Amino acid sequence: MPGIDTLHRPLPPGAGPFDLGHLRRALLRAPSRTHAVLEDGVGEEDLLPAAVLFPIVNRGSAPTVLLTQRTAHLKDHPGQVSFPGGRCEESDPSPAHTALREAGEEIGLAAECVEIAGYLPEYLTSTGFRVTPVVAWLTPPFELSPDAFEVAEVFEVPLAFLLDPTNHQEHSLHYRGRLRRYHAMPYGRHFIWGATAGMIMSLYRALKASEG
Repeated sequence: MPGIDTLHRPLPPGAGPFDLGHLRRALLRAPSRTHAVLEDGVGEEDLLPAAVLFPIVNRGSAPTVLLTQRTAHLKDHPGQVSFPGGRCEESDPSPAHTALREAGEEIGLAAECVEIAGYLPEYLTSTGFRVTPVVAWLTPPFELSPDAFEVAEVFEVPLAFLLDPTNHQEHSLHYRGRLRRYHAMPYGRHFIWGATAGMIMSLYRALKASEG
């Protein structure tokens, strides 16, 4: 059975109260194709539409971000830390519907437990996806039932840790014949990197911009 691990850490002094209103002010109110973040290595190829749920858990003065560790046998991104999400299906009326459907399938999160806060810019990946990050606000208690085939673990990371620039790293690797750079935020035994770290950086930038 996939494990669930939680560690809380308060936001740093001076960060101010962090609540749903604060979050909404920093986010896009609707998905937008005019705002996009390009991952290093994105070319001119057609990209498949996808969406992920970026769940922020309301834990008072110490909000967290809920993440999953994918199982090692999956075809796409095996063993990586990710947000619940996946490809948009023709029957999905919106990116939010895709994100909620995938979260229900992957971790058993009921849609009625989720309050959509807003959207981050589309994230274009070098692996062929155009991802809409749907930022959600989760207030405990809520039940999770991870799919053991897809999800090895569900865990939470303090939002304060993810927003702290001292934890933001930049790495590089050779992929498809060229050197490509990517963001990373190692947390304990979890290596948060690639698109997941890139979308966390999008939230970091959005929150910083809203403070101005």
